[in-house]
Amino acid sequence: MELQCKVQNYEWGKLGLDSTVAKLLSSANPDIAIDPMKPYAELWMGTHPNGPSLIIDRDVLLSEYIKDNLDAIGPAVRKKFGVAVPFLFKILSIRKALSIQAHPNKEHAEELHKNFPDMYKDPNHKPELAIALTPFEALCGFRPLSEIQGYLKNLPELTSILSKDSVDNLLAYQEQGESGTVLKPLFQALMTSDKGAITKSLQSLLDRLEKADVTTQSTLLYPLLRRLHSDFPGDVGCWSLYFMNYMQLSPGQAIFLKPNLPHAYLSGDCVECMACSDNVVRAGLTPKHIDVATLVDMLDYSSYALDQLLFNPQLEDANSCIWRPPVSDFAVVKIRLESGDTYNTQNRPSPSLLIVTSGSGEACDTEPIPARPGTVIFLKASRQLTLKPTGDSHLEVYQAICNV
Repeated sequence: MELQCKVQNYEWGKLGLDSTVAKLLSSANPDIAIDPMKPYAELWMGTHPNGPSLIIDRDVLLSEYIKDNLDAIGPAVRKKFGVAVPFLFKILSIRKALSIQAHPNKEHAEELHKNFPDMYKDPNHKPELAIALTPFEALCGFRPLSEIQGYLKNLPELTSILSKDSVDNLLAYQEQGESGTVLKPLFQALMTSDKGAITKSLQSLLDRLEKADVTTQSTLLYPLLRRLHSDFPGDVGCWSLYFMNYMQLSPGQAIFLKPNLPHAYLSGDCVECMACSDNVVRAGLTPKHIDVATLVDMLDYSSYALDQLLFNPQLEDANSCIWRPPVSDFAVVKIRLESGDTYNTQNRPSPSLLIVTSGSGEACDTEPIPARPGTVIFLKASRQLTLKPTGDSHLEVYQAICNV
């Protein structure tokens, strides 16, 4: 069943046809005019009430259809999640950094929702998986302490706004025991610094680096700092790049954002899948409220090397691989067919959402559907979809499923 899906025009999105979201939208719906000055930030696939998908040939919302067709969800998913598609599948196209944030685990989400329902509007966790479609930049997890120590030694502008004890304790730390014992007090000192002092210290560093040699500018991340500061002047989150890993993903590489892991998407296009929740605890690069007490208390203060943060798929067969995170809400499959191939998707006890990201061909469950970039299909549980490229073309498809 082909779906019509909701586009979100958030201001941080890529503009016009620079956006993969816009390209997919235009390909799937040639009659839609793409505004070159408008941001096309996210394409939502699923049943989220803020952007529900519509079954085109039935003119009914997917969320309504599954209520009347319980077989579409399947007994395994119904037992775990009820009559629901428990994930939201997305394409993101990012021009300007999203906020630095973390998401609570399930137990913490329930507690936050109970105590602060106006701020945390549901009791669910929000793990996320991002798979790069184009070169993709992100901040993710705290750096190895040796790297943070190196920045503290070379950034007097930063240490001037932090408590001396927190800086001295981290500099003296020898990578033994829990890094959180020294990292948490330091990060808390940053997040509770005077806003005027943060603004002044950032400008002081930018002024110094502007006149520095190319090596110093590169070592102290001047191009990235300047870009973030131009979008979020005086924002405490600009300092976070010296605490968090700066990741540059190539197409096909992925990161899994588990509970409490600080992260921010900076630029690029990706496939994203997440549990259905809106629970976000922000840490910077945002004009929105920052719940500092909750943030500082909940964060994962482990130090990560870059290769520890990459989330690798498992090969399922000659045409598909699967990213299977340690949650039951979702997993994502990538299917690639070359000219002349015919492929039946694997029979799964879960409903599926599929999107064609490149190539052309045909997708058939009971009736054939033309498959071109931007085509989105809902597949019932325990059903297979037959995929076949056209002529000398290929087909690349991403499939979101429940991990049950």
